[in-house]
Amino acid sequence: MDFVKELKWRGMIHNIMPGTQEQLLKEITSGYVGFDPTADSLHIGNLVPIMLLTHFQNAGHKPIALVGGATGMIGDPSGKSEERNFLTEEVLNHNLSCQKKQLEKFLNFDSAKPNAAEIVNNYDWFKDFSFLGFMRDVGKHITVNYMMAKDSVKNRMETGISFTEFSYQLVQGYDFYHLNQHKNCKIQMGGSDQWGNIVTGTELIRRKSDGEAFALTCPLITKSDGSKFGKSEGGNVWLDKEKTSPYKFYQFWLNASDEDASKYIRIFTLKSEEEILAIEKEHAAAPHLRVLQKSMAEDITVRVHSQEDLENAIEASNILFGNSTTENLKKLSEDDLLSVFSGVPQANVSRKVLIDNIGIIDFAAEQVQAFSSKGEARKMIQGNGVSINKEKVNLDKTISSTDLLLDKYILLQKGKKNYYLVTVV
Repeated sequence: MDFVKELKWRGMIHNIMPGTQEQLLKEITSGYVGFDPTADSLHIGNLVPIMLLTHFQNAGHKPIALVGGATGMIGDPSGKSEERNFLTEEVLNHNLSCQKKQLEKFLNFDSAKPNAAEIVNNYDWFKDFSFLGFMRDVGKHITVNYMMAKDSVKNRMETGISFTEFSYQLVQGYDFYHLNQHKNCKIQMGGSDQWGNIVTGTELIRRKSDGEAFALTCPLITKSDGSKFGKSEGGNVWLDKEKTSPYKFYQFWLNASDEDASKYIRIFTLKSEEEILAIEKEHAAAPHLRVLQKSMAEDITVRVHSQEDLENAIEASNILFGNSTTENLKKLSEDDLLSVFSGVPQANVSRKVLIDNIGIIDFAAEQVQAFSSKGEARKMIQGNGVSINKEKVNLDKTISSTDLLLDKYILLQKGKKNYYLVTVV
């Protein structure tokens, strides 16, 4: 597989250094991407560089994931308007450990493969590097004029930039130099905002060892409406299911616009060009079925989480819009239950009420206040229009602890679309 050709049709190339494609077609090449360790989970914005490494390995090359244990202590000014807080070594090590586990889901680390993936931590080679040693061995090779010309620096000159962040490109440049010398790494990849830092590395390799290195960046992903990719109403969409439930993760992709979905399916899945064109053709014939979004959401959810998580997410989605039962509800985790019904009216009811086996009319009209009167409640129940936990009820129904979901919730449904999530306290 021609790596550069593959990225081009997927719309994943922003900048590429001359000679990069020729190098990759010539021989198995080691290349790396750096990951920011400021959180204990990667998010879907990180999926772009992860997919770069995935395609890189599928093309027969050797991917290296660099986790920035050292650079995480400094902070990259690229794309940022202010300096971030430093993290302690303990927090950084925890974050690195969590991110490593996530990266291992996407890349093949089998040492028997000639292009097995590797994870490296730049703290390993920076921890014993003295300041004077760094200035002597690295700083003298890159001029201040060269560093000042970088957009990541120029964009911060008005608001101010510390020497710490100003020197970041030297630190990242040395990462590339170190990997070039010790891992024969010849290409660095990343987002387009990293171009300045990356070419500093190629320049350092040229000046310090008279070596040759290459660079490739992909576009920063945005939504068709101009808003930032990777954010939901609750903030970042994380790869850790404890931070973003598989249901919410699945829904993020499912809710993409047609224009965005057409772009995302190329970037975030491994589907071939022929497969994607066929899916788009099917989608165009019946856009209301959202075939494009479903295909993309299913593929990404399985690869980030699991087939079981996908099935649970689809089941959770069907609860609102399809036919489901109490048994379906009971399979949901608390996170998924709350996610599915986050937008519906909520009510709290005392647990004492359930001890007395309260009647459905009193429960619905007085406790939950889903009806303006008991008469209205009675009429709708008689008309088979009220459900408890997705099961129709009659006037004889009483509510007790046996109706509890997860020992604390009851779902009251009025008509086809009006839900009330009751928390028993």
